[in-house]
Amino acid sequence: MNDSTVRVGLLGCGTVGSALISLLQRQHDAIAARTGLHIEVTRVAVRDLSRPRPSSLPSSAFTDDTASVIADPDIDVIVEVMGGVEPARALIGNALNAGKPVITANKALLAEHGAELFAAADAAGVDLLFEAAVAGGIPFVRPLRESLLGEPIRRVMGIMNGTTNYILTRMTEAGASYGEALAEAQALGYAEADPTADVGGFDAGAKIAIVASIAFGAKVTAAMVDVEGITSVTADDISFATRNGYVIKLLAVAERFDASTGEQLSAAVHPVLVPVHHPLASVRDSFNAVFVEGDAVGELMFYGRGAGGDPTASAVLGDLIDASINLHRGAHASIGALAPARLRPAADSASAHYLSLVAVDRPGVLAAIASVLGDNGVSIASMSQSAPDSDLGGSLAEDEARIDFITHRTGRRDLDATLTILRSLDAVRRVGSVISVLSDEEDDA
Repeated sequence: MNDSTVRVGLLGCGTVGSALISLLQRQHDAIAARTGLHIEVTRVAVRDLSRPRPSSLPSSAFTDDTASVIADPDIDVIVEVMGGVEPARALIGNALNAGKPVITANKALLAEHGAELFAAADAAGVDLLFEAAVAGGIPFVRPLRESLLGEPIRRVMGIMNGTTNYILTRMTEAGASYGEALAEAQALGYAEADPTADVGGFDAGAKIAIVASIAFGAKVTAAMVDVEGITSVTADDISFATRNGYVIKLLAVAERFDASTGEQLSAAVHPVLVPVHHPLASVRDSFNAVFVEGDAVGELMFYGRGAGGDPTASAVLGDLIDASINLHRGAHASIGALAPARLRPAADSASAHYLSLVAVDRPGVLAAIASVLGDNGVSIASMSQSAPDSDLGGSLAEDEARIDFITHRTGRRDLDATLTILRSLDAVRRVGSVISVLSDEEDDA
């Protein structure tokens, strides 16, 4: 670069893109004073030129020819906030091959093709930065890839989707049903008209795949993540959790295990009963938080807004400044080579569990159920029974009882075998929720 001006090509000008333009213009003088660089958005690719756009840029800056922005020799850095896997994958690849640093917020793309794009960036000697792809405005990726590079990380777990956290918060604090809480989230703009990616756990699954890749230096893709959403969480589950000192959260978890057969990794997204004294239990509404456990550093937590135009634009701008400085200096950040991931099968996982079932209310039934659990190695930590006239028994028939268990740490294979037998018992009318519990035993595993 021959001068102190960094010319930015922006792919996408929706909520995040527009917020980035506004934030960059407000902070232009402060950034220049601190870095000596003048960062300017000079080309913007959009799908529809007829839609209203930020008036601070001339109409000549906008184009619907995305490839022309990549090819423009006057563009120094590319920012991609258009979303989707294609054509974003090809466009980012072309930009990197042309020696242009790229900043992206595209979690779906990185969770599927991150390894190849990181390799392309290293080969070209330029940055591929993605702070906004994992936790919105929370500065988490940079500490993970830089400050914690030498840390033996055991586990990363977090609330990485604001929509589901808002829904679960409303169900817990306001007694809202799942449907009511979802409708509120959609009205507030937290959830899309089709909320499947959020409530199904897939959004968080893409994020934890990226986190696991960085934390453990392995090629983890979204397809490798065991995903369960919140659609089956009931008001009774919420009530049981509250009565027993827990809060239900959708957690994304990546872990490393030193197994006798070699180091193994796991990545999963699922509802979890979190003890109220755990820091993640107090994360409310649409906020996100990521909890890191390392051998040397101990426990760390990163907390903040996980989504939204301004918080996400803040993360993108931080990356843009870093990439601009590195480009000016002829340097770049690197993820490093990612090794093939050795995944621990989901069936080999172990956890404490909350188990709810409805059974015939007659003598001997509870003993028979407890015998099935014991015969399969499932140890009971606590048990409660609810009658039809109780707060948790509103949907029961007169001859039924609801039985809720918290188990000690149990292997998933043993639990699945137990559930299969329980469902076959004549005295068991239905097996309800089965939800993992974050317990003190987790720290001893």
